[in-house]
Order: sequence, then C-alpha cells, then structure tokens
Amino acid sequence: MRLIQVDAFTAAAFRGNPAAVCLLDRERDDAWMQNVAAEMNLSETAFLLQRDDGYSLRWFTPAVEVALCGHATLASAHALWEEQLLDANERARFYTKSGLLTADRDGEWIELDFPATAANASDAPDGLLDALGLAGASFIGRNKFDYLVEVDSEETVRALAPDHARLRTIPVRGVIVTSRASNGDYDFVSRFFAPGSGVDEDPVTGSAHCALAPYWAAKLGREELTGFQASARGGIVRVRVDGARVKLRGNAVTVLRGELVV
Repeated sequence: MRLIQVDAFTAAAFRGNPAAVCLLDRERDDAWMQNVAAEMNLSETAFLLQRDDGYSLRWFTPAVEVALCGHATLASAHALWEEQLLDANERARFYTKSGLLTADRDGEWIELDFPATAANASDAPDGLLDALGLAGASFIGRNKFDYLVEVDSEETVRALAPDHARLRTIPVRGVIVTSRASNGDYDFVSRFFAPGSGVDEDPVTGSAHCALAPYWAAKLGREELTGFQASARGGIVRVRVDGARVKLRGNAVTVLRGELVV
C-alpha cells in the first residue's frame, strides 16, 4: 500500500500541517487503521479506499478517529493528483462521516467544500479559561466539535501556553482560540488545542476554520477572508462562506513517499 506524507496549508516543506495518506488495498478494520495512525504519530492519518464514484475517506489521530478533518482531506486530494490517480482537472470526491466532501484544483491552490459549523454563544465550562491561562474572553461559543474563544489581540493568541493536562479533562474535541490579526496580511489568527483527541496543538486545522469562517464573516461583514494559524509551523487558510458551506483554500507539498508493508 502506498503511503504519502503531505504538508498541508503551506507552499513550503516543513511548514503547515503534516498528514499521512494511506491508499488502502481493501477494507481494513478500525483497530488496524488506529495502529497505523499511532505508528505515523502525526496529527492525522487519512485512509482512502477507491469506490465507483470517488473514495471513502476516514481520519485518525494517534489516539482516536475523528468525524471531520480539513488538512488531511487537502492532503488526500493533493496525493491523488500527485500520484496520478485523478486527472489534473478532475474533482476529488470523498465519502466521509461528515457526508460528501469535494476538492477542486485551481493552479497551486486546492479548494475544499466543507459544512459550516458555526459556534453558538455558550458559558465556559469549568476550568477552560484557567487551562488556557486567560483571565477572560471576548466571546465563548460551542459547536458540535469544539469550543471557540475570542481574545483581545493577536499577541494574546501567540503567547498562549495552555495546561494541556487540564484541557484534556474538558469533554470536547478541541478548543479554538482566535483574534483579529494585527496587520493587513490576514483577517484573523487562531490556534487549536486538542489534547483530548491526542494532539496537544494542531499546526493548521481546516475543520476549525469551518467555525472561524462564519464567525469572522459575521463580525467583519465579508464572506471571503484569510486566516493564519499561528502555531510554530504556521499555515494560511483562505475561506469563503457560501450559505451552509465553507470553501477552504490552501496549498500542499509532498515530502515523503513510501510503502506500507504490514
């Protein structure tokens, strides 16, 4: 089985968010896929199995399966085009636990079509702000996956040093922390922490932008925005809100090709 490692939401190797893409030879059980994901030890490993009109796609962290993942979907589409399993201008179609997802190629950019997951205002669960090291927040919301926390400045976002052990006790996939960007290069910045899902900090999180896009579109009055995820690796996600959907645009770079022999 072919195994490809791709850096997603970046145009440069060793930046953005790495994902492994495993091209399955047949159906595999959940325990086997979880073991492979733990062996890869990346924030996500994607498993693709060809079907008549596209590919089945599942995503695993080193610890759990997740229902939606943007960067590993971007990596999967990139891998299919790079490995010439799809024609250059052919749409990638993925059947997932979050429904049908598609990806289209536009030069060096890949555009994903994902469901919007807007966060509704919510009280902070016990310990959330303390675990983040925050005295307060401008907004706290919750969607079906994550908490969304807006803070006062990009400086605050970048300086966060959460207590991951305490965050791990909060029963949620992850926590998105965001603010307006401090310069004109981006509209907003964010970081994403998911220790309860086996990833203390995810470098660039496409699915988090399904919440960030409608949130900032409503605040800034624009449907098209550019976000920067301010992790150590960093990555750029261009977003466009389209009704109940969010279009996510990013680059991707192949860094490794191998063969899974087990």
